[in-house]
Amino acid sequence: MSARPKVVALDDYEDFLRKSGNWKDLDARADVTIHTKRLRGEALYEAVKDADAIVVIRDRTPFKADLIARLPRLKAFIFTGLRNTQLDFAALAARGIPVGNTDHGSSKHSTAEMNWALIFAAAKRLEEFFVLARNGGWRDGGRLPWVLHGERLGLVGFGEIGQLVARVGAALGMEIVTWSPHMTPERAAAGGGKSVTLEELLATSKVVSLHLVPSAETRKLLDAKRMATMRPDSILVNTARSALVDMAALPAALDAGRPAIAALDVYDDEPLAPGHALAARRDVVLSPHLGFVNEPVFSLYGPGVTENLLAWLDGKPMPHGVGPAG
Repeated sequence: MSARPKVVALDDYEDFLRKSGNWKDLDARADVTIHTKRLRGEALYEAVKDADAIVVIRDRTPFKADLIARLPRLKAFIFTGLRNTQLDFAALAARGIPVGNTDHGSSKHSTAEMNWALIFAAAKRLEEFFVLARNGGWRDGGRLPWVLHGERLGLVGFGEIGQLVARVGAALGMEIVTWSPHMTPERAAAGGGKSVTLEELLATSKVVSLHLVPSAETRKLLDAKRMATMRPDSILVNTARSALVDMAALPAALDAGRPAIAALDVYDDEPLAPGHALAARRDVVLSPHLGFVNEPVFSLYGPGVTENLLAWLDGKPMPHGVGPAG
């Protein structure tokens, strides 16, 4: 490469990429710009239009075919973690642009822990009671905390994260039931659960927890009609992807009391806008997409990114490449 290549990294909200890797060799060979604030629309295009390589943190910014087509200089794309649901792999493959990623570390365990943090916060009214205690109050005579022991935990999706969540539920004395589009009784039993229909899971579970990867079959799986079948004392928890829920229908579902509480770590548009309507509700627990965010995981991102970029600069396959098709 004759001119110094331009590398643009996006969505480093935690300002951690440079802290987690040795960028000296890369800085000596390329011009690197790292953005720590969210960019959209023309501001995003202006940031990446001259990039030879783009790096994104997970799938915080969508890169679809129309945007990729406006980037004639693009020669390499890297995302952190194992999966990116917002990247058009086919559009990159059509131009022969290599795609790399990084290790995910303990992100699945971290997400399972976050899932339980949200469940406990909802069931025990922790947000309200924390504020009350800090302001000199005690108990306010409102809704009392719930007990999860003896209740049914419904897991929509039963992969690695779902099974981690199930183990904690079982330790608390909860009954574990599960559904997914391809669930079998044998798979459910192997993870310590019982396979049921989605209709039964929603109608009988105290906690409904989502652990699927969105697909054409599961997008907006929990729509207004399905949420209306949930228990009036149920908790809906989502640390997976917001696309699994019809978020536009959620406020009305909460108004109707089914579910009683939503505990959310993921949203259709992130970061959540200041003054968002959900933030004003007492029947919603919100966290800023913390499922995968932790020091052990982020410490892998910088090294993974720089290793891939240096290999690309040398004309070699990226050591963490995911292939042209994703």
